[in-house]
Amino acid sequence: MMNNLNGNTFRKIAFIGNYVPRQCGIATFFTTDLCEAMAAGYPETEFFAIAMNDRACGYDYPARVRFEIQQDELPMYHSAADFLEIFDVDLVCLQHEFGIFGGRAGRHVLALLEDLHISIVTTLHTVLAKPDVEQKSVMDRLIQLSDRMVVMSRRGSGYLQEIYGLPEERIDLIPHGIHDVPFMDPNFYKDRFQVEGKKVLLTFGLVSPNKGIEYGIQALPEILKHIPDFVYIILGATHPNIKRDDGEQYRHSLEQLAVDLGVSENVQFHDRYVSLDELIQYIGAADVYLTPYLNPAQIVSGTLAYSAGAGKAVISTPYWYAEELLADGRGEIVPFRDSQAIAKVVVDLFHNEMQRHAMRKRAYLYTRDMIWPKIAQDYMDSFTRAISGRTDSPKNTRSYALIHQMENGESLDRLPPLNLNHLKRMTDDTGILQHAIFDLPNYREGYTTDDNARALLLTLLFSRMNRDNEAAVELSELSARYLAFLWYAFDEQRGRFHNFMGFNRSWLDEVGSEDSSCRTIWSLGAVLGQSEDENLVGAAARLFHQALLAVLDFSSPRAWSYALLGIHEYLRRYPGDRAALSTGKSLAWKLADLYRDTCGPGWHWFEDTLAYDNAVLPHALYCFSQQLADPEIHQISLDALHWLLEVQSGPDGCFCPIGSQGFYQRDGTRARFDQQPIEAWATVSACLEVYRSTGEAFWLQEAQRAFSWFLGRNDLGQSLYDVHTGGCRDGLHPERMNHNQGAESTLGFLTSLAEMHLVQTSLVPRHEVRHLSQALSAPPALGD
Repeated sequence: MMNNLNGNTFRKIAFIGNYVPRQCGIATFFTTDLCEAMAAGYPETEFFAIAMNDRACGYDYPARVRFEIQQDELPMYHSAADFLEIFDVDLVCLQHEFGIFGGRAGRHVLALLEDLHISIVTTLHTVLAKPDVEQKSVMDRLIQLSDRMVVMSRRGSGYLQEIYGLPEERIDLIPHGIHDVPFMDPNFYKDRFQVEGKKVLLTFGLVSPNKGIEYGIQALPEILKHIPDFVYIILGATHPNIKRDDGEQYRHSLEQLAVDLGVSENVQFHDRYVSLDELIQYIGAADVYLTPYLNPAQIVSGTLAYSAGAGKAVISTPYWYAEELLADGRGEIVPFRDSQAIAKVVVDLFHNEMQRHAMRKRAYLYTRDMIWPKIAQDYMDSFTRAISGRTDSPKNTRSYALIHQMENGESLDRLPPLNLNHLKRMTDDTGILQHAIFDLPNYREGYTTDDNARALLLTLLFSRMNRDNEAAVELSELSARYLAFLWYAFDEQRGRFHNFMGFNRSWLDEVGSEDSSCRTIWSLGAVLGQSEDENLVGAAARLFHQALLAVLDFSSPRAWSYALLGIHEYLRRYPGDRAALSTGKSLAWKLADLYRDTCGPGWHWFEDTLAYDNAVLPHALYCFSQQLADPEIHQISLDALHWLLEVQSGPDGCFCPIGSQGFYQRDGTRARFDQQPIEAWATVSACLEVYRSTGEAFWLQEAQRAFSWFLGRNDLGQSLYDVHTGGCRDGLHPERMNHNQGAESTLGFLTSLAEMHLVQTSLVPRHEVRHLSQALSAPPALGD
């Protein structure tokens, strides 16, 4: 089976509900079986359960249960949510029944769901047609918090739409699951229960007064008149809650009723909680299964589903689930509390064997779509739809404080302070490590030249901002370390850079990508154009000129763009270098030609795909259009950047970068997720470049809009910046952030932050700096 969405496999899925060995219908006939069926069908995904406890000592759960909640302890619900987030779960499937959660109408479970930022699929084991005020309130909130609702009957789906106003497209109708057992002659199992040669009627499940078992016993005198070799087996322990409150009063009343009616020899009470294998044998031994339940509003019954799925002839009272499952001759319906009707149908079925076997066959064939492997597939389809729904309509939680501060009118004076702690943590005596596990450096993934080039760019920006002697020394040391890494990465024979290095300092590739080589050229050009450190400049110059020789043979438009930005920086200090200028002109013309060839109605871009680090293309072309004094190239760069800003605007006007799961193919559907910090960084840099040269407020506003994506004005309303570490989280998934704080993400945020600080303090007149809160409003139409 496939378990796939946009190429991503679900890694971890958690079920919340009751779990065996707790004696409860949801635990026995649903949560446990569903979890195990999904684990069997999708071995590449990790499935586990969070179990609800109704007693302080809990239960001796299997290893599948990873966390327990005492149902009346509200703090444990918050703790469970934190556990799910830390455990990096992709999706939660809640098994909902009002009575298994604490608080009024089970309200405590809402606290857990409200703390989650991941997708939620809720299976309803009860859908009330006439909820009280508390139940309606809980259900309304449950619907708001859940991505999808699963019901097991058409009536349940109808009630969700009619009573609770839930759109049909958010409802999945998935039947109750059953085990795939063969269609067998009941006589095969009867000798195991000493009922061979007898006609057997069975009722099983936890015993409680609402089961109406007394009406089955009351039917026996009439049945025995016609079928003397008849046995009624009542299988199941007394419901734990009933036993706790009333002891065995109800069971004793049933036993006494059998004595009073003179049928005690024909009634067998099997007072125990049986294993699945034994239960299947009991069902197999039954000729007829009886559910004389008293509550018409029962929306599902695991015992009824299991019996119909085993090909039993079924007699039931007309509760909702039975009416639906047993329609079209798949069972017999009798009135509530009518022992005479039960007796008549039992006698008729045993006297008409053809009718009984036809009923069995109809029920068995109908339930083949209810076997657990098929139900597991249906649930996985529901889970996939839940994730897809988050992609189409992300849930904006607005859970972090920074964005609220900005929306309340705080200006650029309140930009987050520059915090280098995570940068320094990620940097060792070799260079900056590529990835992190949360905020811990991931040594296993080693280093990249890409990230060390980015880090070198960042230290140059910081040096321009901080003239403090101690800080300057520290930044100089970091710059030297990153530049030394770039020197080591250069392969003089190929004129190219390696990119991937293991933690043992051995190169993992023969040659790096064109993009990584040219991103390195960008950083070297920036050293040459900006640094006042003669040693850095000298080392960078030798490497820059050697690396630049290969660029004209490259075919990647992004590689051309990175190289253009490096040449642009270099020419700030050495404008007379004709070789560098000639290379830059060639690359700029190549980009412009690409745009002319590709641009068309509704598509103002250089390629047929919007991929990654998009804004760097118009950014580079804009920079070099000033070197060339070419009005056409200048306009191409502005048109492309304008169009990109339009494409990267969400429905509420927030910055919404092209997602990395599929990108955006021309005439196709743009991927909304995963959203990467590099896109916001590239957009901030490009817009500030235009703002610095034009002074037009629109470009500052667009830079601020892209920068605010880091701080929480995004599809999820969550800040990617970690104020405690100074790191940046690795991106936005449809349902949550990626909590790892890798080098690319952190460098992207810190570089953007540094550029925003420089705009605020030195690069533009103070009166031109607008409040960031103003920038959070929807941008004007491009071209205004």
